[in-house]
Amino acid sequence: MPLRNVERTPAAVWEALKTGNQRFTEHRGDHPNQDGPRRQALREGQRPSAVVISCSDSRVPVEIIFDVGLGDLFVVRTAGEILDQAVFGSIEYAIEALEVPLVVVMGHESCGAVAATVAALDGGDIPGGYQRVLIEKVAPSILEARGLGKTTTEEFECHHVLATVNQILSRSPEIAERVESGEVGIVGLRYRLSDGLTETVITRNAD
Repeated sequence: MPLRNVERTPAAVWEALKTGNQRFTEHRGDHPNQDGPRRQALREGQRPSAVVISCSDSRVPVEIIFDVGLGDLFVVRTAGEILDQAVFGSIEYAIEALEVPLVVVMGHESCGAVAATVAALDGGDIPGGYQRVLIEKVAPSILEARGLGKTTTEEFECHHVLATVNQILSRSPEIAERVESGEVGIVGLRYRLSDGLTETVITRNAD
């Protein structure tokens, strides 16, 4: 079923995304909502079913991973899926103006921002210019993970997703209130480059 025809509840949208990801991993994608009529319909406006905050990594094409099409997702991408004022504004716009019922935070296997941050914390070089901001933004989650006894790259990547979800809920009262009321759900994922699956790190009000 195309995502646009799914009931607009957090649980229903999340289930549809999981089903789409399963199709992607099994190489039997529907590739919905990618034709001429769909493009024409979108000229009148958009009504995506979820907002996805994802890493900018070229190996993580969000719409393909979930087997959805044009207008199905409102995607915000930054290296390391880091948050700033523009990202928060984009998420709140998706929830308040576009009425999306689900927020997805998606990190991934072999994340360069996480790897670079771990290396910098271990005494390696810190990039210059604006790239330094990436290290500064990711470092708190890596330090927190180490404080909890986590040591592997996979654990760091998963914890960075969890920390990002927690930041969204703690820094945006508007989003937190809607999640608390049950109007909106939030999901944290780690995409595995190796097999194409999205593994769940955390869910709130999406089950």
